[in-house]
Amino acid sequence: MEIEHARAMAGMPVDAMLIKPPKDDPAERPIPIALPPVASIEPDSPLTLAEAYRSYIDDPTRAWTANTREAYETSRRLAIAVIGEAVPVASISRAHCRDMLDVLRFLPANAGKLFPKLSPREAADRARLRGDIKVISAANANSLMSNMSSFLNWAVNEELLARNPARGLRLPDPINKRDKRSPFDRKQLHSIFNAPLYRGCVDGGRGYNKAGSQRPRNARFWVPLIALFTGARLGEICQLDTTDIRAVDGVDCIVVSLRSLNGTTDKQLKTTASDRLIPIHPILIDCGLVHFAETKRRAGEKKMFDDIETGSTGSRPVAFSKWFTQFLRASGAQRSRTSFHSFRHNFRDELRAARIDYDIALLLGGWTTGSSRTAVHENYGSGYRVDALDDAIKKLRFKDVNLDHL
Repeated sequence: MEIEHARAMAGMPVDAMLIKPPKDDPAERPIPIALPPVASIEPDSPLTLAEAYRSYIDDPTRAWTANTREAYETSRRLAIAVIGEAVPVASISRAHCRDMLDVLRFLPANAGKLFPKLSPREAADRARLRGDIKVISAANANSLMSNMSSFLNWAVNEELLARNPARGLRLPDPINKRDKRSPFDRKQLHSIFNAPLYRGCVDGGRGYNKAGSQRPRNARFWVPLIALFTGARLGEICQLDTTDIRAVDGVDCIVVSLRSLNGTTDKQLKTTASDRLIPIHPILIDCGLVHFAETKRRAGEKKMFDDIETGSTGSRPVAFSKWFTQFLRASGAQRSRTSFHSFRHNFRDELRAARIDYDIALLLGGWTTGSSRTAVHENYGSGYRVDALDDAIKKLRFKDVNLDHL
């Protein structure tokens, strides 16, 4: 009774039965109770969805990458278009969120380009009626709903909402997660690394796909090779400093880290487990990667691949990914469910084929376990020295690709 009385005096919800027991229940002393009304204090003018979402994105406590911020901006624009920018955030209901999910279910892919004059709802209605318009995948729809749900969780924490009405709302995904991306097969790898870019081309720019006498050693040449033999993500490779290719305990390594030895400030990592050392595979050394980095360092260059244009997005990985898609098409290696990220799947398969210790495999790839939120890189203190990682890398054979010509 005393605890509930204290909660009541603090304006918190209380259990009336505990404060006012039945009459036949003896009480040693009466406790005077003055229950305040249990109601939230409404602001003079309710905060709208547009205002709240903008406050969420502009929250200075968030260390979002440019890509993450853009993803939440996309979700914000969609939520405002479907629910309404003037709707009070406190009135957002489960029905609003289900309606948004229903629009996402039929939202055409590239709706802004296909139907620039239609709202998302109108574009979705057209796709629903016609039935022959390609719509966004269930994974993309669920990602947008997840961003919306994160915003609503923030609104709950800020006491703008009593609960998150979007919790658990998602579309069933018919594609197994394992099947979303496939590794490149033997024929694709042959097409990629025997294209004019690797056999001899006109130049490393527009003439990369025309046979010629030039053998450019630029970002277009190195980035796919590094991805295959290290499993590193595209963003991790594009942001490498020239000092990130260096010897560690006598082993030539690629250092994937936020730390910079030459003062660059453009690095980002996906997770804490992404911070790692990857010993350089002997084939990469034979192809001249270490020599390439040393040459750039002696020339005073800070970035390994500053020749990657940032494009309209201002992002090197995005620009390179677009070019690589064109390269796959031009080299005859384009297939469904394969993209630059497929190199990472090839690397994981090589680790399995070589029967590399599971913890070492996770360390090399910068993966985290699905059963724990603890970053796998913390296992590094368990005794996996650089030479142990180097031994693992040297066991990877990559029999599906022949790079003798490089």
